[in-house]
Amino acid sequence: MSASVQFLNPSEAARRLGVSAKALRLYERRGLVAPVRTAAGWRAYGPGEMARAAEIAALRALGLSLAQVARVLEGDSQDLEPALAAHEAALEGRIRQLAGAVEKVRDLRADLARGQAPAAGDLARLLAPAGERAVAFDLPWPWGGERFELRDIRPLNYIIGPLGSGKTRLAKRLAETLPGAAFLDLDRRVDGGAPAQARLGADPALKSRVDRALVWLIEEGAAISPALVALLAGLEAEGPAILVVDMVEQGLDQMAQEALIAHLRRRGPGARPLFLLTRSSAILDLAAVGADEAIILCPANHSPPTRVAPYPGAAGYEAVATCLASPQVRARTEGVIAWRPFHPERRAMVAASATP
Repeated sequence: MSASVQFLNPSEAARRLGVSAKALRLYERRGLVAPVRTAAGWRAYGPGEMARAAEIAALRALGLSLAQVARVLEGDSQDLEPALAAHEAALEGRIRQLAGAVEKVRDLRADLARGQAPAAGDLARLLAPAGERAVAFDLPWPWGGERFELRDIRPLNYIIGPLGSGKTRLAKRLAETLPGAAFLDLDRRVDGGAPAQARLGADPALKSRVDRALVWLIEEGAAISPALVALLAGLEAEGPAILVVDMVEQGLDQMAQEALIAHLRRRGPGARPLFLLTRSSAILDLAAVGADEAIILCPANHSPPTRVAPYPGAAGYEAVATCLASPQVRARTEGVIAWRPFHPERRAMVAASATP
């Protein structure tokens, strides 16, 4: 290892590449990049390794699976064309949005030149993100009816909290309140996913979409399972404008979870919003949360849910981190539910409602 060449440790290399250290380890595990080793045995990334890792990160940003990345790096560019076509379509969509915003600015300037001030709300609508979704409602029990507002709903939204924090109730209320939303509950796994298989058999278009997703996930390292197929049948279904998914990791091993979240991230910023209930560190990797993702924490003390920024020191970050567990731990605690003593006031309310 030359002293004149700068070598970076995995954390610094990941920071400069804009990926997580976990992603670098994954690239290494799949044989895509091979960091050098220091005399003490630590991994290090020199200019050659950084250039290789940057190429991998760029291909991943285009939506390629790990297997597709490997093929491109070996000189087979067949998978690049559809990825670049999708990227081009996304860029053209942004251009159309910008053109619409420019036209609105011109109209406002023309009105000002005529002495006409902007109407109430014109400037707010102009500066709001295109297609911004928002929701507001009174929180259900176990909260006290506080008003909850969520603005700038992202393509990926994680709902997290300890057992008994009310996160499932929040998720269901979101599904009830958001226009066109649907709740994908754990009944998707009933009878080994038989209902999902029946839907796939009756809907060839849905089956085709699920099969395409499975091909990508398998190349990413996932193994087909009834739980994964049932989940994809819900995620790929047409109709709902927004999906709220109960415990997305249920029944999936670590490889499947990591592949799934990579698949969901590749959908891009204009994708149908998803709310994912999770407590898995493979699904919610705090070091990998991007600009199109948001974390909603339901605190243990039943204070109102709050959005948490994904960096150490941010309010609520430590509470989110302590809620997360590895897929192996989550598998051991699968099915555990919170037990809460019946509150005296609630017992009285139930008794009163039952009185003839």
